[in-house]
Amino acid sequence: MIGVGIIGLGTVGLGTYKILSRNSALLAEKTGLNVKVVKIADVDLDRDRGVEIDRNILTNNAYDVIEDKNVDIVVELVGGIMPAFDFITSAVKKKKWVVTANKALLAERGDEIFELIEKENCEIGFEASVCGGIPVIRAIRDGLVGNKINYILGILNGTSNYILTKMTEEGVSFSDALKDAQMLGYAEQDPTLDIEGIDAAHKLSILMRLAFHCPVAMSDIVTGGISKIEPIDIEFAKEFGYRIKLLGLAKERDGLIDARVEPAMISTTHPMSNVNGVYNAVYVVGDSVGPNLYYGKGAGADPTGSAVVSDIMDMAYRIRAKGLKPRTPRFKKGETIVRKGGDTLVPFYMRITTEDRTGVLSKISGILSNYDISISTVIQKGRKEKGHVPIIMLTHEAVEKDLKMAKVEIDRLPFIKGESVHIRIEEGNL
Repeated sequence: MIGVGIIGLGTVGLGTYKILSRNSALLAEKTGLNVKVVKIADVDLDRDRGVEIDRNILTNNAYDVIEDKNVDIVVELVGGIMPAFDFITSAVKKKKWVVTANKALLAERGDEIFELIEKENCEIGFEASVCGGIPVIRAIRDGLVGNKINYILGILNGTSNYILTKMTEEGVSFSDALKDAQMLGYAEQDPTLDIEGIDAAHKLSILMRLAFHCPVAMSDIVTGGISKIEPIDIEFAKEFGYRIKLLGLAKERDGLIDARVEPAMISTTHPMSNVNGVYNAVYVVGDSVGPNLYYGKGAGADPTGSAVVSDIMDMAYRIRAKGLKPRTPRFKKGETIVRKGGDTLVPFYMRITTEDRTGVLSKISGILSNYDISISTVIQKGRKEKGHVPIIMLTHEAVEKDLKMAKVEIDRLPFIKGESVHIRIEEGNL
């Protein structure tokens, strides 16, 4: 028997337990392995979870799981940085193999954990840390191991994708779409991690470590959210043949990697533009295999629990085959090879709200020209009544820091109302 101990019986922990219990006969038939949950730790042992659990295996002390001699695999599902970091490192020092779904921990302190894992000759499984039930970690680590990965494009957060989908399909405001997501349970009461791109950046950093074998700090990833996207931007995106998505991007160019999570326009002909609702997708391009697309449910008890169970069963095979060396993720050490965010070169969409008067467009285009930014398309809507009107521009490729400096100068003009908006355009590498 391979013994499993679970720390944290929340949504994912309960989903994992249910799958291992409900499908125990199926798993044994498929694998020939007897894998059983022998210990569970949680702060609340009395809450009704809708499933019968043997109280003899329950404890409110996580270290009871770590110390249990019958536990071969420790599954950490409490989330956050601390005390999850202590749970994992303590388990590894006890020579336990570990499974986690904790993307924030791996993004912030993953290098320390991977170094300890290698030192102790253990293993960590983290398939569930990125995109729930989509097996993208295993695809990049194993399935595409013979490829040099050139490009990753991801819709990595279901909450933001749901909000943008609702704004696109129904024309509602960001605030109304967010309220709807919260009512349906897709968004937390404090949705900051989701709508400001932080959750997606955590996931992108994990994918980058695997794809590019380089150290990645969260500060290396340009991160922005969707809260400033307005229906007018979505409508103009449609007019130009684009959709707005919160995209995680990692792309190698001239030996450095551009890394960012922020709203972007992507062509309606690209498969990522049609990933809607709470679904996630990751588009990966390798030098040998070409483009691959991985699509599915990115969160929830069953999808994420499914990913946790896949790691458990994969480890169980190797624990049974005594002497088989664990597969520790290997990463280059040293300086990061991530390009500074302001140095990236991409085309942009700009929306500038201005008084409706003559000479405005020439002033704006003059400032852009001073920063070597050329305009590919411009739309200036006529006024229906006296007041302010939007000027919409698409630029050719521009250095991002130059565009931001031009934007500051434009916003200082006396006839400009409010802060202008810029959104990068992602060509999609097709």
